[in-house]
Amino acid sequence: MNKGPYYITTAIAYTSGKPHIGNSYEIVLADAIARYKRKDGYEVFFQTGTDEHGQKVEIKAAEAGVTPKEFVDKVAGEIKGICDCLNCSYDKFIRTTDKDHEGQVQKIFKRLYDQGDIYKGSYEGMYCTPCESFWTQSQLKDGKCPDCGREVKPAKEEAYFFKMSKYADRLIAYINEHPEFIQPVSRKNEMMNNFLLPGLQDLCVSRTSFKWGIPVTFDDKHVVYVWLDALTNYITGIGYDAEGNSTDQYKKFWPADLHLIGKDIVRFHTIYWPIFLMALGEPLPKQVFGHPWLLAGDGKMSKSKGNVLYADDLAKFFGVDAVRYFMLHEMPFENDGSVSWDLMTERVNTDLANVLGNLVNRTVAMSNKYFGGVVENKGAEEAVDADLKAVVTGTYAKVEDKMGTIHVADAITEIFTLFKRCNKYIDETEPWVLAKDEARKDRLATVLYNLCEGIMVGASLLAPFLPETAEKIAEQLNSKLYEFDTLDSFGQYANGTKVVEKPEILFARLDIKDVYAEAERIAKIQKAEAGVTEEGAAKEDASDAIHLEVAPEITYDDFAKLQFAVGEIIKCEEVPKSKKLLCSQVKIGDQVKQIVSGIKQHYSAEEMVGKKVMVLVNLKPATLAGVVSEGMLLCAEGPDGTLALMKPEKDVPAGSEIA
Repeated sequence: MNKGPYYITTAIAYTSGKPHIGNSYEIVLADAIARYKRKDGYEVFFQTGTDEHGQKVEIKAAEAGVTPKEFVDKVAGEIKGICDCLNCSYDKFIRTTDKDHEGQVQKIFKRLYDQGDIYKGSYEGMYCTPCESFWTQSQLKDGKCPDCGREVKPAKEEAYFFKMSKYADRLIAYINEHPEFIQPVSRKNEMMNNFLLPGLQDLCVSRTSFKWGIPVTFDDKHVVYVWLDALTNYITGIGYDAEGNSTDQYKKFWPADLHLIGKDIVRFHTIYWPIFLMALGEPLPKQVFGHPWLLAGDGKMSKSKGNVLYADDLAKFFGVDAVRYFMLHEMPFENDGSVSWDLMTERVNTDLANVLGNLVNRTVAMSNKYFGGVVENKGAEEAVDADLKAVVTGTYAKVEDKMGTIHVADAITEIFTLFKRCNKYIDETEPWVLAKDEARKDRLATVLYNLCEGIMVGASLLAPFLPETAEKIAEQLNSKLYEFDTLDSFGQYANGTKVVEKPEILFARLDIKDVYAEAERIAKIQKAEAGVTEEGAAKEDASDAIHLEVAPEITYDDFAKLQFAVGEIIKCEEVPKSKKLLCSQVKIGDQVKQIVSGIKQHYSAEEMVGKKVMVLVNLKPATLAGVVSEGMLLCAEGPDGTLALMKPEKDVPAGSEIA
């Protein structure tokens, strides 16, 4: 079923250097949405690319001793390589040095000038080179650039300006009439309150202080300012022509359904870009989504510290789909997320190796062991099957609902809820027990059929997010992934299908020692590239060290009164009407304690289940938000307020005392 065209774009990456993991998140997010829409029946066009002009590139090229074009060719190749490494299915990779793009930008500039939207003047103010932005003194934050926090310098030059104020009221009205235009809502409020309502200043759209840009055709001292150049890629890339000869492709796909961008450039995409389009008489994009940032550790990445995370490094070690899973599943809808070697390892070992990989492996292995690999539905149904089938057939609607509002992490959670339900079904039906009774052979066959069907539905939904893994699952079950419009029914898995004889391990559990060794290897390479000696690294580490205020001394007798033990969280729920509290049932030896913790902003109730944690056992019970708490979970708190549960290094039984 063809649901019509769907056009999705990312912001084009600036070619000042190789993008780190945070910059790569956006392309994977866009790819997942594009793949999902294709599976869901849309004719998708997915565009990404590189932004290659500007003063910063000119400076970087000079420092490297190459021409700007040689410099951007190299970096654009690295950016495209990372997109390909992450298995991104873009339809076009545009570069702003493409001749057809440059020609259209010149036509657009001339048209806007001829119709009176652009005029010549001069600019005097404070200039931020990294952001390529001019600011007035009143706009600075603590004397620095309000966008990036870096130093600004006085600058004055002749320039062409765009009359922003001419279209401001029209844009305000549009945003008010189209609440879906800027998402999330917090970004919309920021744009309205901080920029539009106080009044727009005219925008500088040309520069004379550097040469690396698209020349203004009628004034060769000027080059087109980077934002007018870069933003127009969304229309030039699909065939827009400023002289009225746009292609059929442009007419089919514009306006864009979704501009996916980082939260730091929402202003350019929701104020400048719509106004440019209004001046050109073109429709506005249907939605601009400003996603949060994926940060590494405390967010401060530098090669001198050896803590820059690159997607290709992580993919080589963890696997492409493991990296995709982490980026897509761990990012909150509005708040920033964080990535580290430890967090990646935990997700691989729990969600991917245990929940998903183990489920597929057990199902294939049992099918081979009990029936020579042949899977048949013998119709020997029991009451427990109804709930499994309800979860399996109901998951697509839940995923569709989440994807409709770009809650991608929540959509993946729904899919893994299906896989967890299949694991629970194994525990409920106990195939190994059924296998001992010949009279129950048909029941055993039906159980394995139900599992294969549930796994295939889950794998089909998982395909946009983890495409290689989904295909591997289908291959192991000797089937093809299902079409989305069939996922609300149960029983597509062909009777008599024979699974593979030897199931492949989808995700192997990782030893944290091996992970740390790889992290250290990469850190040494980065420090060497940055020219940092061991002594220099130690000094930098010391300068970044957290200052710990030591509490008043206690005696050993005071400490001995505290009893610590390892607990296993067997159940966890959100505390009603509380923004911070989770209520966990914690197994500690032969007893279960209820513990309320203020960690809801750092952990979901679902991901708490199964964790081994450190518990203060003999804390006097207290009532929090109307719920009794019988202990305390121990956490470490980072300088930015991030909480991390303290967990035993090795897998020890719940109830083990901590001495």
